[in-house]
Amino acid sequence: MATLPRTATAFWEGALKTGRGGISTPQSGVFAEQRFGFGTRFGDEKGTNPEELIAAAHAGCYSMALGFMLETAGHVVTRIDTEAKLALSVGEASGPAITGIALTVRATVPGLDAATFAEFANNAKANCVVSKALSVPITLDAALR
Repeated sequence: MATLPRTATAFWEGALKTGRGGISTPQSGVFAEQRFGFGTRFGDEKGTNPEELIAAAHAGCYSMALGFMLETAGHVVTRIDTEAKLALSVGEASGPAITGIALTVRATVPGLDAATFAEFANNAKANCVVSKALSVPITLDAALR
């Protein structure tokens, strides 16, 4: 089985509330030090944040998985629109935590009834790569320079 490496990088400089960071996707080049910081994570400042990127990845992965499952079963998909709304709890004594992700999907699939669509939708929720990744073990290699 082939393993496809996918890479992103990030940096952080300074204190939590006044520092700044950047997120990059060097493999695709889509992001180059896209700004993030305290205000983009916990306020309304312009920029991205890790939680938004997790939600975006989940919405994209879910839509693609659902489309593939429907196609494999012989159903032609006209369009799938997915919103992933990630809940970030910030009032916890243990620090911020992702407490859930709500997926909302609307699809146009000619000839498919609601009950059958619900089965496909639930299967995609359980089996898309990002859904599975949110509970996998994470390894770490950390060292000072």
